[in-house]
Amino acid sequence: MSDALNAFIDPDLVIPGAPGGPLAGLSVAVKDLYAIEGRVTGAGNPDWKRTHAPASSTATAVQAVLDAGATLRGVTHTDELAFSMNGRNHHYGTPVNAAAPDRIPGGSSNGSASAVAGGAVEVALGTDTGGSVRVPASHCALFGFRPTHGRIPTDGVVPLAPSFDTVGWFARTPGYLALLGESLLLPDDSSTEVTGLLVAEDAFAEADAEVRDAFAPIIAALEQEFGPARRGPIAAVPLADAFEATRLLTMGEIKRGHGDWIRATNPSFGPGLAERFQAALDLPDEALPPAQAIRDRVRAHLRGVLAGGVIAVLPTVPAPPPRRDDPDAVLEAYRFRAQRLTCPAGLSGAPQLNVPAVRVGGAPVGLGLVAAPGCDRLLLAAAARAAFALSR
Repeated sequence: MSDALNAFIDPDLVIPGAPGGPLAGLSVAVKDLYAIEGRVTGAGNPDWKRTHAPASSTATAVQAVLDAGATLRGVTHTDELAFSMNGRNHHYGTPVNAAAPDRIPGGSSNGSASAVAGGAVEVALGTDTGGSVRVPASHCALFGFRPTHGRIPTDGVVPLAPSFDTVGWFARTPGYLALLGESLLLPDDSSTEVTGLLVAEDAFAEADAEVRDAFAPIIAALEQEFGPARRGPIAAVPLADAFEATRLLTMGEIKRGHGDWIRATNPSFGPGLAERFQAALDLPDEALPPAQAIRDRVRAHLRGVLAGGVIAVLPTVPAPPPRRDDPDAVLEAYRFRAQRLTCPAGLSGAPQLNVPAVRVGGAPVGLGLVAAPGCDRLLLAAAARAAFALSR
């Protein structure tokens, strides 16, 4: 397969889906973190690929979409070990963002987002730890979904921080997004109706003024569809503190999960990543209990304010995506800002999705919708209603 998008590390891998399933006729790409029987998972780093054996079985999530009838067409690029949110891989380059070719696609599921936005496949699997489906979905004007943590098995997926890691996926339409959900999700325990909206004032306060202005008619359209919204914070603490807790807890899990391999292999990482991994290895254990205490507060607050079918409304990212040629320092500052908006769902284990919404400065900025943990199908149904409301 031609790869003008540079979305694929393995563009020629094709595995037919089961005939007659609900996803029959759809093509799916998968991020290079998912095990595929007989193939070495590369995880975006040549040294990882060199030091690991071919997979003995296929990841549960990939097998589920194959069993549902989708045909796998290619394995897509990822940031190294999924530890970034920009989509610029030092070893393999930057996939094209078809929605804004002068901008980064976002990461770490950058290749999957690029493949869907560029029309190479209808749907694609990524992973989301700190925002790596939600952010590229926003950058590439796609529907993107992070499910409730633990609702979809992550066996056969290279971990980053297991208490945050989720399977996730991209689609160009809410129908395809929900169709993939039907093949992957367990039944919900919750109501299937949205009962209210919470405009996340703390999240909007983090956004650029141009983003806040662009979202004013978006909120008005959502209120027409779902009813009047109330205003309040999505997090129980300042979002800067919530992000810092996320950062520390993630690094603690990276230290436990990848420390031995890093010390034994001394892998070659791209600019900034070597320092980030070293910071994880150097993290003192005593930094983690206070971070966990913040996590507990954020989780309790979010579950309370979104109980009973309420969904939170926020910009997925605080600003338009950086340009492809922006220096690393600009991308790193943006990554920190973006994760202040993605961290409440991550800390809480809550589902969140991105709906294509506005363009600011010529680039996409998506609408984020968050539901209480376990309300995945409620959220997927809300995506279709929100998309319809925004199209009127």
